[in-house]
Amino acid sequence: MTQAKVRARIAPSPTGHLHLGTARTALYNFLFARKHKGDFILRLEDTDEVRSDDAYTDDILSGLKWLGINWDEGPDIGGPYAPYKQTEKTDHYENVAHKLIEQGKAYFCYATPEELDALREEQRQSNSASRYDNRGRHYTPEQVDKYVKEGRVPVIRFKVEDNRVVSWHDAIKGEIQINTEDLGGDMVIVKSSGIAIYNFAVVVDDVDMKMTHVIRGEDHIHNTAKQILIYEALGEPLPQFAHVPLIFDLDRQKLSKRKHGEAVHINKYRKDGYMPEAIMNYLAQMSWTPADEREIFTVAEACEIFDLDRVSKSPAVFDIKRLDWFNSHYIKSLPIALITERAREFLKDFELSQYSQSELEHIVALVREGLSALKDIAPAAAFFFSDKVQISDELSQGLLKQESSLKVLSKVHASLSQMPWGDAKGCKASVDAIGKELGLKGKDLYWPVRAALCGATSGPDLGSTLSILGERRVKARLEALMQPC
Repeated sequence: MTQAKVRARIAPSPTGHLHLGTARTALYNFLFARKHKGDFILRLEDTDEVRSDDAYTDDILSGLKWLGINWDEGPDIGGPYAPYKQTEKTDHYENVAHKLIEQGKAYFCYATPEELDALREEQRQSNSASRYDNRGRHYTPEQVDKYVKEGRVPVIRFKVEDNRVVSWHDAIKGEIQINTEDLGGDMVIVKSSGIAIYNFAVVVDDVDMKMTHVIRGEDHIHNTAKQILIYEALGEPLPQFAHVPLIFDLDRQKLSKRKHGEAVHINKYRKDGYMPEAIMNYLAQMSWTPADEREIFTVAEACEIFDLDRVSKSPAVFDIKRLDWFNSHYIKSLPIALITERAREFLKDFELSQYSQSELEHIVALVREGLSALKDIAPAAAFFFSDKVQISDELSQGLLKQESSLKVLSKVHASLSQMPWGDAKGCKASVDAIGKELGLKGKDLYWPVRAALCGATSGPDLGSTLSILGERRVKARLEALMQPC
């Protein structure tokens, strides 16, 4: 027999923005499918008619594409593909549910919300676990007739076998066993509105789409036990399950919108100027270590080496400093033309047209060494674009008042017409010659010039700064500070 082609998927609910955990799970499914020359599918589980929102759908789709995670098929022809949606299959789910009823594996339940609330309160008072008591299995024809006449609209419940151990071999966690007594009783699979419940719809979808692997967060382990029962009832083979550890913060608390705000959403990092390459790299290695233990790798490289066997069983820890390290690496190492293009959004308040493309790239190259995110590029590069430099009182009343500093600035001003503009090394050499003439070097020579040009005593290479600013800007800044000496 030939082995089935690998098919993996990500199936987020459009009830919120793209979460870091969802993005990592999508990435693992994507890498696994690519490694095995299989298909990666995107499906939206949009059956929550109250909380699902098109804005969240757009956020999820754009976030995945931004990360470089592209799916291989959809309900349309050609591509790029739209995602599959559960709401497009409502009738299909109900038909499958009715077949289970005909086989005695599911039934109509007429319990009202008030009756279920009373049951939960009774269980709370007796310190019992909250679970449905399966009363709907035992309705008499007379009871059903009475409920129908009362106008009750039933849900469809799936019969969960009592006191049975559901077990499977998980590709990450190993052997897992769940007793059905911990699954909450017979479960609703179709609501009274006709909308299929997650645990039912996801099985029907995975069967229909011939999914061979289901890679998802470990918070779904009990859902997997429920779903295995449905697979069995439908007479369908199980996919290979793999449960990825959750992502915690440094205090070992689960990442959540309530506790961590927008820091859990991919779009926050996109807006802050993080590189998608860095986010991908960081998310991938959170719980997975390549066999060669490398830290830096591209998506293409990860597709070649990804292996579920090397995904950790332990919780992942999100560390913003660690992410910043990855992001700084990519800001410094990606092609300068690409970084400059991405930086434009963060420099939009400046008049960029005053510099040529090559000069703009030079500016970005000078300041990117100290950046952990592109959101910081505007303050770092501001002095290149401003007519006047903001200089602190500490500098203006301290360093720039010193006699030696005034001599340096005066000499630099006097030599502007002879300075080799456009030649960074030549500009630096001109300043060094002035220092030799005045008997000054190091900070006594360079700090006054930097402060006058940049508003700080540290910054990009001095020769490059002079060269890019050019004679007109340098002259204006020196004259704004100089006093006769």
